[in-house]
Amino acid sequence: MERGGTDRGRLRLCATPIGNLEDITLRALEALREADVVAAEDTRRTRRLLSRYDIHTPMVSYREDNREAAGRRLLGRLERGETVALVSDAGMPGISDPGHHLVVKCIELGIPVEALPGPSAAFCALVVSGLPTARFAFEGFLPRKPGPRRRALESVSSDGRTLVFYESPVRLADALGDMLAVFGDRRAAVARELTKKFEEVSRGRLDELAGAFASREVKGEIVIVVEGARPAAAGPEEIERAVEEVLRLKEEGMSLKDAAAAVAAEARPPISRNALYNAAAGK
Repeated sequence: MERGGTDRGRLRLCATPIGNLEDITLRALEALREADVVAAEDTRRTRRLLSRYDIHTPMVSYREDNREAAGRRLLGRLERGETVALVSDAGMPGISDPGHHLVVKCIELGIPVEALPGPSAAFCALVVSGLPTARFAFEGFLPRKPGPRRRALESVSSDGRTLVFYESPVRLADALGDMLAVFGDRRAAVARELTKKFEEVSRGRLDELAGAFASREVKGEIVIVVEGARPAAAGPEEIERAVEEVLRLKEEGMSLKDAAAAVAAEARPPISRNALYNAAAGK
């Protein structure tokens, strides 16, 4: 790969280990070596990674409190044809960190952006939680203050997908207490220090977890995974109306099986197709 040049450069988003330094990919190591500069959210942490793999690429700081000024300088280098490797504190840059703003600016200016996939604390916590993974929603960091935090939780309280949150260890107990109050006693998991020496995954119900962490001092990076809302059950009146609709469709010439399937597909709250078929067959 050429370094520098007169054409516009490229922003390369390099996922870095969330704990264990051996989780870096070969492609990310190559990108870090070949870049003109590494833009790092935490230069001290990134320096340990680069030293571990004998990489001597120049490094600059790019973090939330300097992203406007640092971003302008990086865009200038990119427009002069340089390659910038962007890394976050840990994991995939652009997820709950200032890297997103630089990506948007590059897209606006027509500067190529390339993602080099790798470790993600959210995905690691999700798959070890034991909770459903087919559909999930990543909610990032919750607000720090109690009022906004509860409102944020209320906004997703009816979501049926598994919910994934990042949280600070100093606010873990408060967050779990608010989740219990807003969500009810759902299944959940708290993942701490994933891939590190003291990795810990606590699974249970929110009531158990809130109690366990209420008076416990916790350190490290935290991911909370919470079971999604269960669909509301249909009441007797809703079931009766659905059965009447099945019978109406049957009278219009539809088979009982097809009528039950059609009504079940549209029923909110959901009603079992078999339940509708059996109830209508008994009329």
